[in-house]
Amino acid sequence: MKNILLPRVIFGTSALGNLYVALNDNEKLAIVKECITHSSVPVVFDSAGKYGAGLALESLGKCLKQLEVKPDDVLISNKLGWLRTKLNTPEPTFEPGVWRNLEHDAVQKISYKGILECYEQGNSLLHGYEAQMVSVHDPDEYISQGHTPAAQDKLYNDILDAYWALGELKQQGKVKAIGIGSKDWRIIERITRDVDLDWVMIANSMTVYSHPAELVSFMEEMERKGVAIINSAVFNAGFLIGSDYYNYKLKSRESHPDLYKWRDSFFALCNAYDVKPAEVCVAFGLMAPGVKSIALSTSNPNRVKGNIDMAWAKIPGAFWDEMKLQGLLDINYKYL
Repeated sequence: MKNILLPRVIFGTSALGNLYVALNDNEKLAIVKECITHSSVPVVFDSAGKYGAGLALESLGKCLKQLEVKPDDVLISNKLGWLRTKLNTPEPTFEPGVWRNLEHDAVQKISYKGILECYEQGNSLLHGYEAQMVSVHDPDEYISQGHTPAAQDKLYNDILDAYWALGELKQQGKVKAIGIGSKDWRIIERITRDVDLDWVMIANSMTVYSHPAELVSFMEEMERKGVAIINSAVFNAGFLIGSDYYNYKLKSRESHPDLYKWRDSFFALCNAYDVKPAEVCVAFGLMAPGVKSIALSTSNPNRVKGNIDMAWAKIPGAFWDEMKLQGLLDINYKYL
């Protein structure tokens, strides 16, 4: 990516949008301050209009302004596609049960005009800061709304229209880089055939537990083309470090014994080699082909520095060898 040099760790901001728990302003300020304090410039934040119906963007802008951070010292990624609207129901309709104490709702706007509305609103919420990395948010989920091939084709054309608008913003010098963030890497692959992207964010897909050969081949292709890859959700949404949620879905030992058996063996091996499971997940995620950064989020300011330090942890080569011997890693995987 010619216009931007990404750091090893970029900071997710879903906690600033009250994901699962409502943080107060002082807690949010402490998180942003820790990110600024322990990172070299530019510090990269990844946000979205969907995060708390714009609350994450709004909180990030307020914190940066309060900390008197120069606009040139931060780089903000805004995943576009959701527009803040008035809240007319007891809780938001766009993603019920996930966000806490919101005062607004959000509607999806993926089209040429709609994506520009989201871009302008996002910058307004950022209180004088502007997004320099832009993308269409979760196009896989958008396309899945179509119940027939024809309906899905129409939705896909909406996405292409949105990228046409983002391309114009880049040509005008208003943004530096255009990308995509998606949980389904196959949608990313499809869009890269039609749109020239500067970066892609792959979520829940390239992890120490799951690293399919066809995804590796696609990442190798992106690396050859000079498209930067941001690896997100390297813990499979927390499961690989102890949560019962795998890719945001609740699991149990009774319903998914093989998944838990893998994790038990993984934890035992980490213990034998005196390495932390989180450090292994981060190291694996960073070593994958084409990966320039990983995206990490936290609602605890005391964990920010530790998240950054994890990106420099060294994992013994013998550990990876043993992972393969125990069948915990694809024996043919070579990026270690």
